[in-house]
Amino acid sequence: MPVGIPGTDLGGLRADLGSIPLGGVDANGVSWALQSLDGWDSSEVRSQYTDREADHGSWASPVYLGSRPITVAGTVTAPDRTTLEDALERLRAAASLTDTTLVVYELTQAKQATVRRSGKPLFAYVTDRIATYSVMVTAADPRRYSTTLQSGTTGLPTTSGGLSFPATFPITFSAATVSGVINAVNVGTFETRPILTIAGPVTAPSVAALYPDGTVKQMLYSLDLQSGDVLTIDTDAHTAMLNGNTSRRRFLTVASGWPTIPAGSSVNYQFQSSTYNSSAMLTATWRSAWM
Repeated sequence: MPVGIPGTDLGGLRADLGSIPLGGVDANGVSWALQSLDGWDSSEVRSQYTDREADHGSWASPVYLGSRPITVAGTVTAPDRTTLEDALERLRAAASLTDTTLVVYELTQAKQATVRRSGKPLFAYVTDRIATYSVMVTAADPRRYSTTLQSGTTGLPTTSGGLSFPATFPITFSAATVSGVINAVNVGTFETRPILTIAGPVTAPSVAALYPDGTVKQMLYSLDLQSGDVLTIDTDAHTAMLNGNTSRRRFLTVASGWPTIPAGSSVNYQFQSSTYNSSAMLTATWRSAWM
């Protein structure tokens, strides 16, 4: 096992828990051998089966993914005892009580999840330079996300050119339209939920999600946004926050359900308002997701 060469990949499993390079060597020359990564392969499942009265079989409820408990375990090898103690302290801190990003380097690409500590970290000294570790964290959102954050931005749709009077025959209609649409693509195997950000000024904005099968899901905001206002719509948390600190959920109508981006598909998010303003902007951010 290579020891003490920062940036070295130790081979085999590879993951980053916060700033800790499990399966690699960190900047202090500490080798973090990752020997097991339990729970990353699949999340828990929530479902119920109710026996059918006077008949064979059961009635099946809808099936939902549960949270994803993950245990990382392996061996820490440090240049000396002091560095080993510091490494274990850093691992304790990385397994945080608040949101921490876990990145797992799979064979085809890296994927990530947001995790928090969900069990007691376990350490055992082998020598004064070597210790074993086992840390349990849980991802409340079970999806495995791309490490690449995708985004798109558009203004309100506009039309320019077209017919001018007086007109001379033959007449040519040549209007150019800027669509006001963001195309969001999810290359993963599970639906993903974008964050939509609307920057004012804009009058009673709306966002329509246009699906390939012709389905439309629309979100209507009944208030106006002033210059400098930013409305953030989280389609996963089902929230609408003004300027990051004030809930405006009661003014947002989501009549047909919260729009998501289906697995292996795309959605066009169309920005609309009854009044055009060139400064108004819609931004969508999302990550492809896997089960």
